[in-house]
Amino acid sequence: VSFSQNRYEAKTGVANKSTYWVVFELLWRDYFAFYAAKHGEKLFHAAGARALGRGWRDPRADKAAARDFAAWRDGRTGVPLIDANMRELAATGFMSNRGRQNVASYLVLDLGIDWRCGAEHFEELLVDYTPEANWGNWHAAAGLQGGRVNRFNPSKQGKDYDADARHAKLWIPELAKVPAAKVHALETLTSAEQEQFGCALG
Repeated sequence: VSFSQNRYEAKTGVANKSTYWVVFELLWRDYFAFYAAKHGEKLFHAAGARALGRGWRDPRADKAAARDFAAWRDGRTGVPLIDANMRELAATGFMSNRGRQNVASYLVLDLGIDWRCGAEHFEELLVDYTPEANWGNWHAAAGLQGGRVNRFNPSKQGKDYDADARHAKLWIPELAKVPAAKVHALETLTSAEQEQFGCALG
């Protein structure tokens, strides 16, 4: 891969973040293939390959967890970045890498729900599904690789990567009248603004 990247960059004179990230993500995919080959079925255990898991909330046994999982699955959490990505997945089978990281972090680290429920849902819908990449990424999102755990702030991520709110508004028509600057900060809407923009929180 690195050879092809260097050849492309030399031929076109283009070497930028995009060429770097294409290679980076391909290496990450290969890493998960080797990780899965090494650990086998342990990749599917709640505690992960290294038995680092904690007590996850189980939507199959807990009504509150089931409600929270359904809201996440259906894009009804009230968090625009999460909801837009989940609705896009349901409609198209696609979600960007940035979206995948955010929705996984939200399900596992904010809602505390068993990461395997998210992995199973993605398995059903992703058009680019592979077992190693899907389960490996969810395994990592749950903090089961060891090392740093990436917990994302969806409000900040929304402002950073969807500042004009085009993505959020595309998938969440309820936000059509909300000013772009307010979309990823809905908690700042006053009662009067909620009425004005037709966006009742909660």
